[in-house]
Amino acid sequence: MSRILITSALPYINGIKHLGNLAGSMLPADVYARFQRLRRGDANVLFICATDEHGTPAELAALEEGRSVREYCDHWHEVQKSLSAGFALSFDHFGRSSSPENRELTQSFAKALWEGGYLDERTTKQVYSHADHRFLPDRYVIGICPHCGYERARGDQCENCTRVLDPADLISPRSAVSGSPDIEIRDSKHLFLRQTAFEPKLRAWITEKQSDWPHLVTSIAIKWLDEGLQDRGITRDLAWGVPVNARNWGPNPSGALPDVEGLAGKVFYVWFDAPIEYIGATIEWANAHGLGDAGWQRWWRGPAARDVTYVEFMGKDNVPFHTVGFPCTLLGVNEREDEVHRWKLVDELKGFNWLNYYGGKFSTSQKRGIFMDAALDILPADYWRYYLVANAPESSDSSFTWEHFQGVVNKDLADVLGNFVNRILKFGAARFDSTVPEGGTWGPREDALAARLCESVGEYLARMEKREFRAAMQALRASWVVGNEYITEAAPWSAFKTDREAAALAVRVGINLARLFGELALPIVPSAAAEILNAVGVTARLPLWMQGADAFASSQRFGSENLTNLPAGHAFSVPGVLFAKIEASDIAGWIERFGGVPEA
Repeated sequence: MSRILITSALPYINGIKHLGNLAGSMLPADVYARFQRLRRGDANVLFICATDEHGTPAELAALEEGRSVREYCDHWHEVQKSLSAGFALSFDHFGRSSSPENRELTQSFAKALWEGGYLDERTTKQVYSHADHRFLPDRYVIGICPHCGYERARGDQCENCTRVLDPADLISPRSAVSGSPDIEIRDSKHLFLRQTAFEPKLRAWITEKQSDWPHLVTSIAIKWLDEGLQDRGITRDLAWGVPVNARNWGPNPSGALPDVEGLAGKVFYVWFDAPIEYIGATIEWANAHGLGDAGWQRWWRGPAARDVTYVEFMGKDNVPFHTVGFPCTLLGVNEREDEVHRWKLVDELKGFNWLNYYGGKFSTSQKRGIFMDAALDILPADYWRYYLVANAPESSDSSFTWEHFQGVVNKDLADVLGNFVNRILKFGAARFDSTVPEGGTWGPREDALAARLCESVGEYLARMEKREFRAAMQALRASWVVGNEYITEAAPWSAFKTDREAAALAVRVGINLARLFGELALPIVPSAAAEILNAVGVTARLPLWMQGADAFASSQRFGSENLTNLPAGHAFSVPGVLFAKIEASDIAGWIERFGGVPEA
């Protein structure tokens, strides 16, 4: 069986992430990983993530907290790891871009690029802030974007129009640290990745991937190509990061050796080393499990990785770096490798738009919006997981509102799923002594149920395979609705009075529906799903509905395998309330707590 390697955008180390960060990468990646583990088995799926720890924001935040940068990153890595666990994100490894593994790999990639002729040394004009007494990285110079007029564009990229910038491009530049315009340009030697050298190969690769990637991803990638690639500086004047360490580099194709002294004290740009951490984190994982080089290389290098499908999940602002920047790095490194040692490029990339808060952006400084710690403080993770996946910002930006959140939770989770499970198990426990009853004859009503479920569950599986999460959740909810309609029509509570056999059949099918719903929901709401399966007495196993497309050859087979699987005499119990309804009073309090409703 082929294997699947899954990575999520790396959350930056500075502080707690908001729900937009969660919805745009980590959560859908987790849902997909859980789904694929059910289909393929744990050994054939590897889900990797890490904290992105380098760059000026970490330096400045550590300074504000009175810690060393290492202490700062140690603290926030543990906080983010804990919050990820709180949201049941099932990473096989949650690594760190500051790890020794990533440092060594980043330096080796840079060496290969230099010796292959894909790095140039250039004397650049760097921004120096007199008020701050330091060089300012590109993103800490802000000003007016020359392309769209956005007034707080950063010196590396305008977050409004996504155009890549240099600080010199900005109109009225100033320090983002102090706000001072007292800045000057000084000479500084840096390394540049010759992205222009890869344009033909990159265009051919992206064109080949167009049928597999969402339009959002390919449109961004092709826009960058059509606007013309630029060589990109990959070093910075910072103290915190992966040191360049060019002393052991050999000559480039022209015979030149690097200017070791001119590059002394430089570190690699965070956007150079951070994507490499996907591989670095896999090495961390292999080392932690004593798997050796073969343990991680089988996912990333040479013939051993040929049966791996590599899938990335990220927000649209990260797409350019993973369709242009990092692929250029790998293409350049692969030029220096024989086929046995070439590195794997991404196969499928799922990009997301932004999740906003009442139409405006989440804001840490203005304390507006919901962040991961506060979300878990008020409701269990499953409430958030279902809502964010069901409303994933796939085709366009989406907007969180408390009123919509309340409506989705109350209708889908409380009324449709939770109420079904509770009422059928409560009735079965009261009337049939907490065991699956025997009796009754399968008839047209059950045939119709099996046919409708065969269709909706098949749709759910197909959409999940394609990573079309909103459509997958619609199909999942449709399955729950079909079950509710069946049990409402069969009405075992009424039938029990006059036809115990008919009531027994309905309860037996209903309990099997609860099992099926629990298994279907495992990737989405894992805690509630586990509670359902525990109640119906199902131990961990490969769900029948996951065993391949041939299970849907007919509704009769679907019905026989999925609606009669728990036999008469099987014991079950009644779970507590799976999903409590959200009240209007809750909403009013949360709106006030999380920054109010932004003005139109």
